[in-house]
Amino acid sequence: MPAYNKADLQRRMHGAVEALKHDLAGLRTGRASTALLDPVTVEVYGASMPLNQIATVSAPEPRMLSVQVWDRSNVTPVEKAIRSAGLGLNPVSDGQNIRLPIPDLTEERRKELAKLAGQYAEKARIAVRNVRRDGMDSLKTDEKKHEISEDEHKRLGTEVQKMTDDTIAEIDAATSAKEKEILQP
Repeated sequence: MPAYNKADLQRRMHGAVEALKHDLAGLRTGRASTALLDPVTVEVYGASMPLNQIATVSAPEPRMLSVQVWDRSNVTPVEKAIRSAGLGLNPVSDGQNIRLPIPDLTEERRKELAKLAGQYAEKARIAVRNVRRDGMDSLKTDEKKHEISEDEHKRLGTEVQKMTDDTIAEIDAATSAKEKEILQP
């Protein structure tokens, strides 16, 4: 059986892009986004749980997030978790509802976030290049085992390179869109 598997390479490259998009969604821009609270975990019921499993997060206004906690006894732990998440948000409790006004970003903070977006993109590019290397290695293995011809090796190698280029272009597009969104006041 050939070691080269195009579907697996595509799946892994797509996974790198999805991971990047998830990381970028967590970066705070001036606008409220429910994805901003995705990394927040809360200590409740003797366990650490993601915020979205104990509360409903919504963005009722462009500069406001609302967290509706389902169990009244969890309001304080949720507030504490949001404060300690390092997002620069200050929760305002109102019964079982917690309001999170999104403060304006300073120019310096915007630049830091844009740089972080660039780091996330580089991590994704490296992951894609590793997948490409694995694909090329498996093609070499297949050719050595005489499962594919030299011409087939070249053709499939070109295919792998095109997949890599397309995926990296997708990564660059997602990153530059996010950087533009971060840097525009």
